[in-house]
Amino acid sequence: MKIRIKFTKSGPLKFVGHLDVMRYFQKAFRRAELDVEYSQGFSPHQLMSFAAPLGVGLTSDGEYLDVSMNTCDAPEIMIPRINAVMSEYIRVVGFKVLPDNSKNAMSIVAGADYLVSVKDGYDFMDKSVFEQKFTDFYNQENIIITKKTKKSENDVNIKSMIYHISFDREKFQENMGTPLTARIKDSVADTYANETKVYIRLAAGSVNNLKPELVMEAFCRYAGAEFEKFAYQVHRLEIYADLGDGINRKLIPLEHADSFAKVY
Repeated sequence: MKIRIKFTKSGPLKFVGHLDVMRYFQKAFRRAELDVEYSQGFSPHQLMSFAAPLGVGLTSDGEYLDVSMNTCDAPEIMIPRINAVMSEYIRVVGFKVLPDNSKNAMSIVAGADYLVSVKDGYDFMDKSVFEQKFTDFYNQENIIITKKTKKSENDVNIKSMIYHISFDREKFQENMGTPLTARIKDSVADTYANETKVYIRLAAGSVNNLKPELVMEAFCRYAGAEFEKFAYQVHRLEIYADLGDGINRKLIPLEHADSFAKVY
């Protein structure tokens, strides 16, 4: 059976990379004695995949992994059972059995919500100036950045990949139609005294993928401010699948989109 697990990542474990997080879950599942399904062959491994690997240094309220299990108990039993062998900085908050025809999480990611906060101690514009300039930045008709690869540099218009911005969490979630059951209340995000922050919804996935760091770099260039990558703490709030018709987006949190066979 297919299981979708939602978990948070915070504190010092934000410096642990994706491969180590994967190994961490493999060991945790063994410690919890879960009936996880293994691959066949000479080197069996647990059948699991992550929706969208989180970058080093980022924290999150909404990470997802899919794992195949032979048997399992109810979520109210499985979540405490897994958390009993986990660090306090990685906590399972959701456990859901998926229909057999569901696509894996990685293949259906279409968007993500982020909170970008300015850390205390950096010489940056104050909160009101930041909000006004970021609003003006977002309202541009085009937002051009230079994306660099090992072989080339290309100018890319990222305007269409920034779906929405806000400076208030409740308004942000209301305006984007986030279901009440998916709204973040007890976030593990770090907080800062200056309260200079922005909530942004960006394109994510294999087709279009925009990192919040690139948005902040483009903003600083627009605002005439020096971009200091360590001045910002990026926190992922949620990851979405698109259940729209290809023309109109309908982003649904991965934990609430049960089956994707009828869409793809």
